[in-house]
Amino acid sequence: MKLPFFHKKEEESVLYPNENIAEHIAIIMDGNGRWAKKRGMPRIAGHKEGVSTVVNIVKTAVNCKVKILTLYTFSTENWKRPKTEIEFILRLPKEFLSIYLPDLIANNVRIEIVGDIEKLPVHTREAIEYAMERTRNNDGLLLNFALNYGSRDEILNAMKEMFLDITKGEFSLDELDEQKFSNYLYTAGMKEPDLLIRTGGEIRLSNFLLWQLAYTEFWFTDVLWPDFSEKDFLQALKEYGNRKRRYGGL
Repeated sequence: MKLPFFHKKEEESVLYPNENIAEHIAIIMDGNGRWAKKRGMPRIAGHKEGVSTVVNIVKTAVNCKVKILTLYTFSTENWKRPKTEIEFILRLPKEFLSIYLPDLIANNVRIEIVGDIEKLPVHTREAIEYAMERTRNNDGLLLNFALNYGSRDEILNAMKEMFLDITKGEFSLDELDEQKFSNYLYTAGMKEPDLLIRTGGEIRLSNFLLWQLAYTEFWFTDVLWPDFSEKDFLQALKEYGNRKRRYGGL
């Protein structure tokens, strides 16, 4: 019988490497296409292999008692890619959930989306909405898929909604502060990321959570996403644990 992906032998124990816990971890999963190209394979093979890495990292995050894991899955800029690649990527959430949703439910994982879900294909949207409904009462790891997400788009939409509320007299401009503005973002009510991990060797944010990452610790690696392992993830957590966050203070 195939074991669920969360299963681990009793003698295995994944311990958080430091008491300084990263409760919210955001990941830019970069390098799928390059991983495939290095092996003479089509780019979609890299995206397929990247799903296996998602499984392993979600499992590790659960075992490490991470509270929120946000994965940059498909950006607003990714619509510029070849149609066949886009279609393949947007089928992956349905395939992933069709296999692993029972395990996610059994391990108390809650699934949410950050991004403009209305512009996604119907099959992608229905799979995600079904998973969100099935897991909405879970209170373990919050697994955020950033789908059709772009931070500039998010901020502009938040400003428009906020302006409408101000014109309707919901509150005055003088009452506007950072917290009130944050409530108009996709991540409203969530703790901001403590740690950002980017794989694939690039050192940029790529329009990801620009507002939310203001005081986040960054960790970059040359490892391509399909090769990113539990060991790499724990190394990032260990390095985070050794940092001192000052938030502009001393």
